[in-house]
Order: sequence, then C-alpha cells, then structure tokens
Amino acid sequence: MYQRDYILRLIEMAAKALAAILGRIKGGEINIASEELENLYYDILKQDAAFFRAIPEEMLTEKLLHDHNYTNGHLEILAGLFSAEAELCKARNDKTGHLEYSKKSLILFEFIDKEYKTYSKERIKKIETLKNSITLLNT
Repeated sequence: MYQRDYILRLIEMAAKALAAILGRIKGGEINIASEELENLYYDILKQDAAFFRAIPEEMLTEKLLHDHNYTNGHLEILAGLFSAEAELCKARNDKTGHLEYSKKSLILFEFIDKEYKTYSKERIKKIETLKNSITLLNT
C-alpha cells in the first residue's frame, strides 16, 4: 500500500510539472521547457532522458517492466514525459522527433489503459489525441 501511495504522489507531481512545462512551450519558452523536461526525467524516474530515448519503441514496456522493475505508474509518468517531448519537438518544427515521441507515448498509454483496472477519461483523450497526431504526421 505504501508503494502505491508513493507512485500516486509521483504521478500527481509529474502531472503538475508537465502542465507547467507545456505552458512554457505554448508561451514560447522552448529552451527553459526543454531544460525542465530534462531535469524531470531524472528527478522522478532516476534516469536521464537519453536512457529512455535510446529504448526502441517495440521494446519499451518489456525492457522497463522486466529489466528495470518499473511499475505501471512509472510507465504512466514516462508516457506523459514522452508526450511533452513530442510537443517540444512540434514547437521546434522537428517532425521526426514529434512522430517518434508521439508513438512512444501512445504505446505506453495504450499499455497502461489495457493493464489498469480503472477507467480514465483523461487517458482515453490522450490516446485519441496521440493517434490523431500520428495520423497527421504520417500524411
């Protein structure tokens, strides 16, 4: 129970930090947002962003759950981080990065949605938004 409460607090903390980062991106503060996002990876997941970026999308869940003992809660946080990375790439007109991070975020959100026993309207909305974004990027 203690670990679950801890993970829930981490998810809440990450959500607040990600909202602030997305606000910076929308406000044009790209470099500050990028720096804060880099720090958030390590502050919450105890690995730097490059570690997660290097994992191929087809191995994301398996590698993190089995090789690194992450929980679904950690994956949910990472899905949010990848989604913010996608927005950062979009703001930089980096179509390749936008597509890559959108796909990774979608993979994690879909996995979480399948594995969690609770319904989340917010998660479903994120999945739909990511799917639409990926479709547009692939055209």
